[in-house]
Amino acid sequence: MESLLPLIILGGSIVFIFMFFYFVPIGLWITAYFSGVKISIFGDLVGMRLRKVPPSPIVKAAITAHKADLEIEVPKLEAHYLAGGNVYKVVQALISADKANLGLTFERAAAIDLAGRDVFEAVQISVNPKVIQTPIITAVAKDGIQVKVNARVTVRANLDRLVGGATEETILARVGEGIVTTVGSADDHKKVLENPDQISRVVLDRGLDSGTAFEILSIDIADVDVGNNIGAALQIDQAEADLKVARAKAEERRAMAVAAEQENKSKIQEMRARVVQAEAEVPKAIAEAFRNGNLGVMDYYNMKNVISDTEMRENIAKSAEPKSKNPDDTK
Repeated sequence: MESLLPLIILGGSIVFIFMFFYFVPIGLWITAYFSGVKISIFGDLVGMRLRKVPPSPIVKAAITAHKADLEIEVPKLEAHYLAGGNVYKVVQALISADKANLGLTFERAAAIDLAGRDVFEAVQISVNPKVIQTPIITAVAKDGIQVKVNARVTVRANLDRLVGGATEETILARVGEGIVTTVGSADDHKKVLENPDQISRVVLDRGLDSGTAFEILSIDIADVDVGNNIGAALQIDQAEADLKVARAKAEERRAMAVAAEQENKSKIQEMRARVVQAEAEVPKAIAEAFRNGNLGVMDYYNMKNVISDTEMRENIAKSAEPKSKNPDDTK
């Protein structure tokens, strides 16, 4: 047991030394001290450990800012880290903005970073404008000819509107809408092909960057092509639709005529049935008249003679009618 005591003491000493240098990062304090950054061991470094904040990125960011003649308090860096921000990118953005005289403050840079935007990239776009390539935008002039336009939009980040401002997608949507409106208001597609810069001027004057995180510097038309004849295609489609409607109405009229003809045939058949039924009652009436003594034999023969004479006259009248002169009847 006594032989294990020195090993236990040695192990405990190693653990103590490791824990001491973990909670008291002497190396970072020395680096910060010789870099000119005022930071205390127990008040700042040990406090960061206890607050579960890694001291290394905070100290490195403070040293970088100090070397660039930017005085940023260490508690502000620590608070930004605890809020979920990227401390080093904020410091880089502040250094770039300071060199370009953009007047960016730490509070605004931290707000931009916490808003989910790349603050360093935003400063770079503010210094060096960015070119956004629009997709092919299709519009139709008043003469019905389709025009395909491809544009390049040069934008610069507006740091004051970066928090809460619309993104590049809004810029592209507004530029596309402006191009479609401008081409659609042209009387002839040839005018659009002759003066594509007119599209740029009209769209740029609409103030499309309002409420966005960018400032539009220029809109350049890269390519203009002629597409399909949409007006002719629409006229063809309209003509086909009108033809279908006319055919449907003609079919409706034909069906109504067929129905009317069938109805007339039904009525004729019904009338013929009534006539046949009435004719069937005649012999019964004659027989009843014979039985009652109201009709004699001579009266019956006289009635038959009248009927025969009437039928003969009808046949003579039919044979005397002139034949049709229609050429089709001779075929």
